[in-house]
Amino acid sequence: MPARSTLAGLLVMLVAAPAAAQRDGQSGTISIVIGAEPTLPVPTLSLAKANTDVASLLFLPLARLGRRMVTTDEKSYEPALARSWRRTDSVTLVFELDERARWHDGTPVTPRDVVWSVNRARDSTVSPTYALLLRNIASVTATGPRQVTFRFRHAYGDQMFDAVSNAVPLPAHLLDTIPAARLASSAYVSRPVGNGPFRWGRLEPGRQLELAAVPDFFLGAPKLHRVVFLVVRAAEAQLNLVLDGTADAYEASLLPRQITPIMEQPHLDIKTQSSFSVGYLLFNQRAAGNRSQPHPILADREVRHAISLAIDRQRLVRSVFGPYASIVDGPMGQATWIRRHTAKGPAFDPAEARRILASRGWRDSDGDGYLDKDGARLTLRLIYPGTSTPRVSMAEPIQAMLRQVGIQVELQRLDGPVWAERRGKGEFDIDFSQATLVPTPAGLVQSWSCAGVGGSNVGSACNPSFDEAYAAAVRATGSAAAERWHDAIAILQRDYPAVFLYSPAQALVVHRRYRDVSIRPDGTWTDLWRWSVDPARRIARDQR
Repeated sequence: MPARSTLAGLLVMLVAAPAAAQRDGQSGTISIVIGAEPTLPVPTLSLAKANTDVASLLFLPLARLGRRMVTTDEKSYEPALARSWRRTDSVTLVFELDERARWHDGTPVTPRDVVWSVNRARDSTVSPTYALLLRNIASVTATGPRQVTFRFRHAYGDQMFDAVSNAVPLPAHLLDTIPAARLASSAYVSRPVGNGPFRWGRLEPGRQLELAAVPDFFLGAPKLHRVVFLVVRAAEAQLNLVLDGTADAYEASLLPRQITPIMEQPHLDIKTQSSFSVGYLLFNQRAAGNRSQPHPILADREVRHAISLAIDRQRLVRSVFGPYASIVDGPMGQATWIRRHTAKGPAFDPAEARRILASRGWRDSDGDGYLDKDGARLTLRLIYPGTSTPRVSMAEPIQAMLRQVGIQVELQRLDGPVWAERRGKGEFDIDFSQATLVPTPAGLVQSWSCAGVGGSNVGSACNPSFDEAYAAAVRATGSAAAERWHDAIAILQRDYPAVFLYSPAQALVVHRRYRDVSIRPDGTWTDLWRWSVDPARRIARDQR
């Protein structure tokens, strides 16, 4: 279809969608508060939460992970773009696309879209992170008018997850003439055409984004006709917009002091479940800002061990989160299935921390309360984003705990974009990280393996023994998988690449007028198209 005709058709559909939804009795709006503008709301272009939240409503995967979140259970996956799949042998999966699936410009979703999208993501010159995740896919080919066949390099448990989760299909008919490396800067990104339950509407840069329902969505008409993402960077202001009724929903890591004002509002409810998020203090094992050199302090494993012992994780997490987070012992969220097979992390032992530091030559030679060696004080810079309430709340207590063992910590509270830039460039000693992990433990390759150095592994953790154990765990199947993952995580723990602190509960503050509310650990808004508004409780913005 010519580009001009395509754009005209999209505009007509955007105008018609709300009216059609209201005629069908599906009138309803939801305003969702987010902390950053979705500048790259297209799968594989960004892992930033604002982008993935929006992309989850615009685009569908071939299939979705089952509710138990066990990535190796092929039978539990739920159909999406693919209506069915079958295994022909230990290294081959065949998917049948749903013939009803359409892009928002009316073009059918085809095997060509899947093949083009996966091959683009597998190109390490275009997307090193995704190429690493998809490294075990040998080929993806169109083997019929609605059929796509994935072949893998070897047998392993996460084949299904790799096929459906890491390279969500994009419209090849709109993108295959754009050089792959330029997709992120193309006009398509400013108005993406997807195949999900909602389509792109209107963007007010820095303020809000509107999505419109797709009334003929092939899995069923959305019961809300409009979704509005409100961009609010200040953490306190985000919650206030929900409290005063300006917004309808807010996802956050709630702190105890925030619970009371929410519960005092009769129109609000809090829904929680386990998450894939984890907060941790990441050690930079290379010199800050110069990855060609080892870090003068943190390259020493024993120093990292001592710092881990000096932090009272239980007191820190409980004082900030109360019951809304749990302590973690590795890079695993509450919902990660291997978490229950992981050994405990280091216990709080400041006396042992001081002993280890002394054994490495760090002593208070001048009596000022801080350790030093060869005339240099043991000083480390801790960076963190000022927009993260939990990390802001924990930074000073962490500084005080390390002060008790003679370590000087300089706190650097940064604006979100500045923090992200410095973190990405390795310009830190310790970074206070919080990440939402992929459901499969195989995703650890990104941030904790030698292969991830230069990409997501900004701390430059590299232990060949872990890499070997990780590879064995990925290949393991059945009951042996849990044991292999236990072994791999134990090696990582003994290397002390980070102090793993907490996994917050996934908390959603939402207006009580919504019915059929469900949230998933792997995507808060994935099921939003199934939500509806109680007709008796509609408010003015539900009619717009």
